[in-house]
Amino acid sequence: MECNFSEGRILLIDKPKDWTSFDVVAKIRNLIKIYTGQKVKVGHAGTLDPMATGLLILGIGKKTKELNELQNKDKEYIAEIKLGATTPSFDAETPINKVFPVEHLTEKILKQVLTEFIGRQKQVPPSYSAKKVNGKRAYILARQGKDVELKPVEVEFKEIKILSLNLPDSIQLLLRVSKGTYIRAFARDLGIALDTGAFLTSLRRTAIGDFYVNDAITIENFEQYLSNHCSN
Repeated sequence: MECNFSEGRILLIDKPKDWTSFDVVAKIRNLIKIYTGQKVKVGHAGTLDPMATGLLILGIGKKTKELNELQNKDKEYIAEIKLGATTPSFDAETPINKVFPVEHLTEKILKQVLTEFIGRQKQVPPSYSAKKVNGKRAYILARQGKDVELKPVEVEFKEIKILSLNLPDSIQLLLRVSKGTYIRAFARDLGIALDTGAFLTSLRRTAIGDFYVNDAITIENFEQYLSNHCSN
């Protein structure tokens, strides 16, 4: 890694929990300015929710032009899903609002339902999302208690693999999906398909196309590099 960022750089960051994707972009841009004096453009390919962790691809300088292409690549996630309850946001950001029976859930039923998700389908994005409704972010309207209606979008589930089962309480899955797929919305739809409720309790993005989180660095790693090699 060199210290001239204006020519362009693709940077793989392992996003920490409770940071927005914009928080990461702003932090990296500010660190480059502090340690090198360079004012560079920084963007990201594929937003992660604040509660999610994992791979965030950043484009720096001239490499921001490549972000649209990267954003279109398939994504891979590890998701933990709570069964038998729902939340308004379809994840742990908001408190449980309903509970449902789970006594009927079996491994056979779960496996059968998961196979039905494979392939192309229409998915309604979560109301607690960054989608715009009449010029405003849907999550802002949802947090104000307003009804948000979002149009279904076509997504594709290319692989769903069970990593661990703790029936009837929870499951952990690996999912490989097309761009624009909301794993929170998948948790909602899975609960409905299982005739119970479900919501996402944790999410980690492990890959975007051929880029993997195992090759990513933390924000602290990046700052340490700048401090050691690029200080003015």
